Amino acid sequence: MTFNDLKLKPEILKALSKENYSAPTPIQEQAIPVVLSGRDLFGCAQTGTGKTAAFALPIIQLLSDQQRSSSRQRRIRSLILTPTRELAIQIFDNFKVYGQYIDLRCSVIVGGVSQKAQERELEHGADILIATPGRLIDLINQRLVDLQYVQILVLDEADRMLDMGFIHDVKKIIAKMPGKKQTLFFSATMPPEIAKLVKALLVNPAKVEITPASSTADRIEQCVYAVEKGNKQSLLNYLLRDKSIESALVFTRTKHGADRVVRGLAKVNISAQAIHGNKSQNSRQAALNNFKSGVTRVLVATDIAARGIDIDELSHVVNFNLPNIPETYVHRIGRTGRAGLSGIAISFCEAEEVPYLKDIEKTIGKTIPRVKDHPFEAVTVG
Repeated sequence: MTFNDLKLKPEILKALSKENYSAPTPIQEQAIPVVLSGRDLFGCAQTGTGKTAAFALPIIQLLSDQQRSSSRQRRIRSLILTPTRELAIQIFDNFKVYGQYIDLRCSVIVGGVSQKAQERELEHGADILIATPGRLIDLINQRLVDLQYVQILVLDEADRMLDMGFIHDVKKIIAKMPGKKQTLFFSATMPPEIAKLVKALLVNPAKVEITPASSTADRIEQCVYAVEKGNKQSLLNYLLRDKSIESALVFTRTKHGADRVVRGLAKVNISAQAIHGNKSQNSRQAALNNFKSGVTRVLVATDIAARGIDIDELSHVVNFNLPNIPETYVHRIGRTGRAGLSGIAISFCEAEEVPYLKDIEKTIGKTIPRVKDHPFEAVTVG
């Protein structure tokens, strides 16, 4: 199948062609016709499956097909809610690319930066608004955002919004919109709370499920190093002496842990930056840009901050701390091995993390190979 088969406008096809998009991914192939038909959609898809284009392309088409209001002011006709600043900016960038030949105005609203520039942006009007819930609630309360003309609502990474405590804000935001609208709901996992939300918010939705959360890409090579907690930094420094590791995304459990790892790498002259919720928006964006451009070799992140990191040529993911939720492991390692490339996922396992490792292996249905005879080996992993 090609994008031509999805009945997209020539202007959208021209933008896709310019960006070298050849064929739709499975979620794009299944979701785009549903969205174009006007139905509500529940998409269960991991990061890296191409879901942004799955909702962005049909939204651009649907809005561009409408007659503009006689009012000169553009009204917000589509709202995309997403949990993190990084993801909001990434979605905004994608909309700009896909809609580059179409007269639609797109704006992004995130916390962590001055709202003055965002106020000016809103004064010019926008057809499509991409926002994080906290800042959007602030601007709604200040009567700077009007959602009464929204026709298409997207809730992206809904499970992460739940984890971050945003669901109350999301419900308040939805209450400001018309009752009749098209809702597109995306979540990587399906806990009971998400199932309840889907039932409450969607009307007769089509369901598109791509790559169950328990699966890991075959092209990702996985391995585990047994190591004592106090030796993890030394093991990371040792592994990164290998120059074939061109780029590594390292996951830690906490923000302070991320900063500690960066300091430990700096001591051995390895370029690294941290990205987490305590960093300003500007410093997070700078760290991400440095990593994408190759200025920084290592990016150290917490799970929440890593949502929205979209890097096609990431060679390695390192779990400095194993996550206690198996699906989180799947999301983390799914950052590598994208765009048809191979990738390597390395995990460090201390004694206390052995139960997490067992849960992960049970979820993914395979035993992750253990690396033996390394300088910091500990007898912790069975």
